[in-house]
Amino acid sequence: MRDFADYRDTLRNNFVLLDPQERRARIVEQIQGLLASEPGFRWKQNEELLDTLVFLTEYPTPLLGEFDPAFLALPEEVLITVMRGHQKYFAVEQANGTLAPRFIAVMNLDADRTEAIRHGNERVLRARFNDARFFWETDAKIRLEDRLEMLKHITFQSKLGSYYDKAQRMSKLAGLLANRIEQQPNRAAVEKAALLAKCDLTTQLVKEFTELQGVVGGLYARREGLPEEIATAIYDHYKPQSMEDATPRTPTGALVSLADRMDTLSGYFGIGLAPSGSKDPYGLRRAAQGVIRILAEKELPLTLDGLVGAGCEVYAEAEANKPIPTWSDEGARQPLTDFLEDRLRYYLREVRGFAYDEVNAVLAAGGSQTRGKNYEVVDILKRLEAVARIRPTENFEPLAVAFKRIKNILQQAEQKSLFSHRNLEPKLLEPGPETELYQRYQEIAPKVAEYKQAGDYLSALEAIASLRPSVDRYFDPGGVMVMAPEADLRENRLTLLATLLSEFSTIADFSEIVPKEEAKKAQ
Repeated sequence: MRDFADYRDTLRNNFVLLDPQERRARIVEQIQGLLASEPGFRWKQNEELLDTLVFLTEYPTPLLGEFDPAFLALPEEVLITVMRGHQKYFAVEQANGTLAPRFIAVMNLDADRTEAIRHGNERVLRARFNDARFFWETDAKIRLEDRLEMLKHITFQSKLGSYYDKAQRMSKLAGLLANRIEQQPNRAAVEKAALLAKCDLTTQLVKEFTELQGVVGGLYARREGLPEEIATAIYDHYKPQSMEDATPRTPTGALVSLADRMDTLSGYFGIGLAPSGSKDPYGLRRAAQGVIRILAEKELPLTLDGLVGAGCEVYAEAEANKPIPTWSDEGARQPLTDFLEDRLRYYLREVRGFAYDEVNAVLAAGGSQTRGKNYEVVDILKRLEAVARIRPTENFEPLAVAFKRIKNILQQAEQKSLFSHRNLEPKLLEPGPETELYQRYQEIAPKVAEYKQAGDYLSALEAIASLRPSVDRYFDPGGVMVMAPEADLRENRLTLLATLLSEFSTIADFSEIVPKEEAKKAQ
């Protein structure tokens, strides 16, 4: 062969397409050509399946097959799972979005001249659909509620019991979480959905098509006439399964999903199976990331330490009734809280795109009501958005530098035992920059508190940033000597600075902000 181009052409002439992009384009183009003769039909595109077929074939050629329309009586989720997951077929839908009795297979030949391949694929699919229909009809003989006892024979984790034990804990935990939401969903529905969520693990359909767990439970709940709220919650409770996957559609589904994940996390951490390094054999990072996403995207007013506390409380109660010798509240509570905080930081930086120092500043300020780490994800996001919006303004970064200076002064004074946190005495304030700063503080503090109470963090930060000129004059050369030789005067000045730092660092700890110039030097 003369060169690479000649080699590539020789392969093509022998029905091997070297370039994966060419194989992809051939699949897409030929599928569109096949459906041109079927007005109103379109293929249900799936990038993951398309990628698989691109790299499974050397010379891909799609073909259009048919199946008995009677199978359309089965749930669409079941039919698509059989076609896509087990046979590597694309489903076809009609113009109204419902499935059509068609499928698209991709063979590794240039053509199906005798149509033997098409007929063969149709026979295989018919057999698979018949199996699915048999399981669907057979499972109907036992209701979900009657399957609860069957969960006793399915192990969740050898040290944490069966799925029956997990279902009981999930129901209690979901109820606890529902009680903590002001506009709480129907607690009875939440608890029942959580109790029944794992029952489909005993069904023949899930044993055959494991990827449909949860989905099958929701479909069976709907078929049995359970309230739609419960059916949807069961259907969605494994969501999200990845960063791209959607979160549960309803508040009830979100709470059941949280209960499932927090039960798993609390249990595994309690028996010493927390992830270490890059090892995470039980998918606990994925479970924790799902917790963060649900809290953020469903805007649930639940704190991380509150979730951990509820999960551990349920385990402690279960342990009292049926001891789990290896489970430890001490081993679960603080390590799991720190683990969720780490996942929160990842979500805020890598998924939501906030700067690392902005994330550090907001998390360093603690929860919405106290300086502790009772992080409420929805509130954290609101504060971060406000910080990101105000950061480019002229007063913000200079004020952040001043707050960092204040923090350093206070730390040094405490280390030298020069500051005992007395009450501020306004009569000791000297006229000029010191009195001006105190007066501006008194003017701004009530407004900041009002804005914070209303959740208007941007206005609160703008009010705080307006303090910058007074802070600059306070620290200007010839301004105020904070570390005055007189003990009472020094103590009072340190108290004023401590008051400013404490009062105005509850939205974000400005001392964590890295100014642009400092960041450039670090690079």
